[in-house]
Amino acid sequence: MKKNLIYIADDEINICNIIKSFLVKEGYEVETFNDGISIINAFNKKEPDMIILDIMMPDIDGYSVCSAVRQKSGLPIIIVSAKDTEPDKIAGLTLGSDDYLTKPFSPMELIARVKSIFRRIEFDKNIEQPNNILHISDIILDIDNKQAFIGENDIGLTMMEFSLLLYLASNKNRSVSRNELLDKVWGFENEVETRATDDMIKRLRKKLSNSGSLLKIETVWGFGFKILNKE
Repeated sequence: MKKNLIYIADDEINICNIIKSFLVKEGYEVETFNDGISIINAFNKKEPDMIILDIMMPDIDGYSVCSAVRQKSGLPIIIVSAKDTEPDKIAGLTLGSDDYLTKPFSPMELIARVKSIFRRIEFDKNIEQPNNILHISDIILDIDNKQAFIGENDIGLTMMEFSLLLYLASNKNRSVSRNELLDKVWGFENEVETRATDDMIKRLRKKLSNSGSLLKIETVWGFGFKILNKE
């Protein structure tokens, strides 16, 4: 069976080696880089299945790398950084990262998040729809290609944003809790201290609004979110 390929970029060589050793033990193929230019060059030659990315690197920082990758691919990106303020996290998520982990962190927590993202990708593959196309309001979800369209225009969702919208759309007219989204979309089996759902809902709403879509994601206060299908 093909191993998932993960690129790690961090200017701290020791951290790269520690993360790599844990991932290799879990059966992943791993390549490490110590600056932004190197990982962008490698990405342009061969796209991995995931990128784990530090923010503070020489020449090109992690934000710029994330932005460059997002222009070409929706592959999952996890930011690992010592920058732990809310504006830093929001900046990373806004640029298209799928998760944000602050240093110092447990390598096992990182492994859990990596596994959860790959589980979520497998979950998406197992959602069956006729012709793998789902219509919700004025949005067309292409499940095979992980793309969302309004008319012929691609809304430009990341893989995680697409998975979140797909899960809500597949459960239209039902309130979905934050914990359920963490489990089914992110792959966390237990409650996790994270605002990942709320941050990504904000990004998703903004992209839907900018595209001119009429689809609305409603907040169920104190619980979660819901899409009402008013066809």
